[in-house]
Amino acid sequence: MTDYDSVDYFSDQSLVSDPYPYFDHLRSKCPVSRESPYGVMAVTGHKEACTVYKDAAFSACISVAGPFAGVSFESDGDDIGALIEQHRDRIPMGEHIVTQDPPEHTRTRSLLGRLLTPKRLKENEDFMRRLADEQLDQFVPRGKCEFLEDYARPFAMLAIADLLGVPESDHKEFREVLATTAPIGEVGDDAPVHNPLEWLDEKFAGYIVDRRRDSREGVLTELAQAKYPDGSVPEVIDVVHLSIFLFAAGMETTTKLLSAGMRVLGERPEIQALLRQDRSRIPTFLEETLRMESPVKSHFRLAREATAVGDVPIAAGTTMMLLPGAANRDPSKFEAPEEFRIDRPNVREHVAFGRGNHSCPGAPLARAEGRISLNRILDRMAGIKVSEAAHGPADARRYEYEPTFILRGMTALHLEFTPVPDG
Repeated sequence: MTDYDSVDYFSDQSLVSDPYPYFDHLRSKCPVSRESPYGVMAVTGHKEACTVYKDAAFSACISVAGPFAGVSFESDGDDIGALIEQHRDRIPMGEHIVTQDPPEHTRTRSLLGRLLTPKRLKENEDFMRRLADEQLDQFVPRGKCEFLEDYARPFAMLAIADLLGVPESDHKEFREVLATTAPIGEVGDDAPVHNPLEWLDEKFAGYIVDRRRDSREGVLTELAQAKYPDGSVPEVIDVVHLSIFLFAAGMETTTKLLSAGMRVLGERPEIQALLRQDRSRIPTFLEETLRMESPVKSHFRLAREATAVGDVPIAAGTTMMLLPGAANRDPSKFEAPEEFRIDRPNVREHVAFGRGNHSCPGAPLARAEGRISLNRILDRMAGIKVSEAAHGPADARRYEYEPTFILRGMTALHLEFTPVPDG
């Protein structure tokens, strides 16, 4: 039996494939408990996680870096707000919306009103339907695929590229550059040598500058001309950072949602049959997939002032580690949390997309991508099953997961199926 009190969550590879027993161990001690060896407070309870997500006493400045922010917030006082602002420009990804706090976060998020409109999302859905078939055309006749490479990654990347208005003439370049990189947005010891965010910085800066100089119809022009609520014009770099973070986050979340969902279909023929018979169940199926396998493994917050979560006192400067995969399996919130239940009545209360002012703005897009993809996959692929040659027999499956404390996703998913004629 693993001694969970002595493991290092941030580096122990034994936790990568299945972190859930470790999460259960932490929750059994207390839904807000100190995690060794960095002294962060791990939040494994659903109610407690929602409290931290929504409470202004917690800053998002270290939301990605966690205990590896590279700066010290030690203080004898009960309020470190000034210290956070003093060090903000030194925190990894401090220029992105994910680490901002109000009022700056509120200003930045207001720019999304020009992008995530019902009309634009509807146009994007039309593109995604065409894209789904284009991707499926490339491998369905073979009767097998490696799902992440053949479908999930290219589909997720081009769907978010279209939403952001990237010209279709540039889609091939995006695929070539981003298809060979490690997961976007990692920091610390897990960060790739080549950071695709740097390439995206340059690409989107060119788009925004061009659209401000030569205005013409299109989504990129709307984004380039977006203004803050007070009428002021954002700096080019601020619009760029918002665009590429949406691109990166949207790509990673959808890739992991789609692959986790397809694993369930490949492992559970009865669920696959149910969805084929009643497509109206697909949205709930996707929510339960998000609850069971949250794409983001950990979010972080920093206590800007002395406070408490439940009965646990929290000192100013404490790093809080929110674990969506733990909160979404809290038995006090979800009955039989280890079971995949397609008819779970409260499934939409999961925290896979966060809560509060930092709830994922791309959640509607991810849900639409999942719904459209599964409908076309079920139309065109019959008898979907997990490849035993690649992953072992049903009673001894072997899956590999990305070795990072930030994200939760498989590195590969090999599937076999029967092509549906004229599907």
